[in-house]
Amino acid sequence: MPDVPAPSDPEGPRRDTRGIVDAPGLFSKVRFRRHAPAEALRPYLEHYWLIDWDLPEPYATHVVPHPSVNVVFQSYAPHAPHAPLTPGTGPHRFGEVAGIGLGLFSRKLAGRGRVCGVQFRPGAFRPFAPDRPVSDLTGHRLPLHQVFPRTPDEAANAAAAVLAPDDDHARVAALDAFLLGLGPAPDPQSDLAAGLVDRIRNDRSIRRVDAFARAEGMSVRALQRLFSAYVGVGPKWIILRYRIHEALERAESERDVDWAELAAALGYADQAHLVRDFTATVGVPPTAYGPH
Repeated sequence: MPDVPAPSDPEGPRRDTRGIVDAPGLFSKVRFRRHAPAEALRPYLEHYWLIDWDLPEPYATHVVPHPSVNVVFQSYAPHAPHAPLTPGTGPHRFGEVAGIGLGLFSRKLAGRGRVCGVQFRPGAFRPFAPDRPVSDLTGHRLPLHQVFPRTPDEAANAAAAVLAPDDDHARVAALDAFLLGLGPAPDPQSDLAAGLVDRIRNDRSIRRVDAFARAEGMSVRALQRLFSAYVGVGPKWIILRYRIHEALERAESERDVDWAELAAALGYADQAHLVRDFTATVGVPPTAYGPH
């Protein structure tokens, strides 16, 4: 993966491409890299993700979203590709909070632009916006000032501070400053929710919500309420989404995937169920993919 820095600690940014449809194609068009946040923010965040592009032709990118809330700062230059900026034609900069995307996310990139994103750990966003359940954000993208205690002008200033520097370290410092300025407070329920999602992500034997809830000493209803308030989607959705992420990664990285074997490993009753879920989520059957 190009431009992804080595993590500064064993818990550093992920290096996988899970969720990115045609990752090699995307990385051939844009500069993509991940950075770790400040130490105080690491309990809450997966990583920062930065993308810059300068394209002679538009390019469409597609992502099967993770079960994470993202804060996204974006800059699009309203001018021809490669052309220098002139007075009065500065880039349009803004920030927004993106709740968990329920379907395939698609975006056309054109001209010159950059995105500086914050991917939160699933379950760990609520301390930054404690007054509303995370499920209120699911499927929505809202301006910063509608989620955080910031005025529109303060939100615009934050976007400019993050997006203006060309240096990655300066952008990361601005992201750290913005998030630390929100003053997240420890929340045991958030810690519990994040830990439960981590278990689902790392343990493929977790296949049924009722069995998972029982193993955790919770009722199914209590588990679902916790996930609605702190994660944004239910545990069954999380189990399915991580299955599809793994299937997509296998489809793009391996030749001659044994789909029946993979379906069994992911907990599906048969190959047909995996193919159905994959096609419904990604838009095409898994046989459309293969190593590039």
